[in-house]
Amino acid sequence: MSDGTLTITDRAAALRDPGFCRFHTDSTAVVHWSADHGWSTYSLEPYAPMTMDPGTLVLHYGQSVFEGLKAFRQPDGSAALFRPVDHARRLARSARRLAMAEMPTSVFLDACAHLVSADDSWIPGEPGQGLYLRPLMIATEPELGLRDSRHYRCTFLAYPADPCFGRAFTPISVLTSAGTVRAVRGGVGEAKCSGNYAASLLTRKQANARGYDEVLWLDGVEFRWAEELSGMNVFFVWRDDDERHGVRLTTPPCQGTIMRGVTRDCVIALAGDLGIPVAEEPTPIDAIMSGARSGRLVEMFACGTAAVVVAVGRIADGDDDATIGDGQEGAVTARMRHTLMEIQHGTRPDTHGWLRSVRKDLASVHSSTDRQ
Repeated sequence: MSDGTLTITDRAAALRDPGFCRFHTDSTAVVHWSADHGWSTYSLEPYAPMTMDPGTLVLHYGQSVFEGLKAFRQPDGSAALFRPVDHARRLARSARRLAMAEMPTSVFLDACAHLVSADDSWIPGEPGQGLYLRPLMIATEPELGLRDSRHYRCTFLAYPADPCFGRAFTPISVLTSAGTVRAVRGGVGEAKCSGNYAASLLTRKQANARGYDEVLWLDGVEFRWAEELSGMNVFFVWRDDDERHGVRLTTPPCQGTIMRGVTRDCVIALAGDLGIPVAEEPTPIDAIMSGARSGRLVEMFACGTAAVVVAVGRIADGDDDATIGDGQEGAVTARMRHTLMEIQHGTRPDTHGWLRSVRKDLASVHSSTDRQ
């Protein structure tokens, strides 16, 4: 329908093929903060447009941060949030960097749980699908003075979603940033703020025009060291005959310029579980390109909440274009994705305690939050 509202029949069709966030659910959860009163409790409200004064601070100085997390259908029909405490803490860190109010974890969890409970019927159940939650916090004070706001609003949105590159997990292609700077140390590279992503759009558009799906960002000083994709962290699988598995896994270190991805952290933990050596280490683009040509770089993949884990089958640095492995998804990439998805959907034991059950009475949300 024109306003985005769906009938029950339309909803069933949308859940079979949701794409990535094409359809919003019926509800939002809204939390307010003011300098005088602090944080409010959540309120459930119908999904609707927001009315805003044109002088509102967020429109002029960009005080806007957000998160992205998912809820998954479990084998018993219940729903579970995946690592919501980690997402709550990251939202608070992002807000701190932009001089915004830091939302307590308990407020974040309460809003997420109530929203998922209210829109439970919107959760798709196929492997790889989930209910994507987007908490968006913005400055709402109408004031043109260059300062931090005295009022903030956080709106929690929900969307049934496939992985952003589709459930087929077809390998993607990437092009290096070729001189464009997205982030430097001391900037906002590891903050999940709107401007951080806006800085990537032009270069990503240019990469798309050349036939590549994504940008591999290099460091903003030497333009030599691999960092991350526009919205995903990156991992490299290297052939290593000295290791029992014959491979080792590396990812660029978090040094203030890349996102401390929750999925990235999952991959590092799962590599340890699976006995695959993993390290955070600087990786020059020359080593990546030469490794792809020699066969030493056997796989490369990107990961994030929206994408899950997706193989990179082709990489280019300027006019130097190379295929990684045979250009298809490799065994390590596939194993990482399947293991992660099985945990998310409750078909593999959650030994790390990453899932948080959502109950209709929600009493457990408050009692367990007190123990964080």
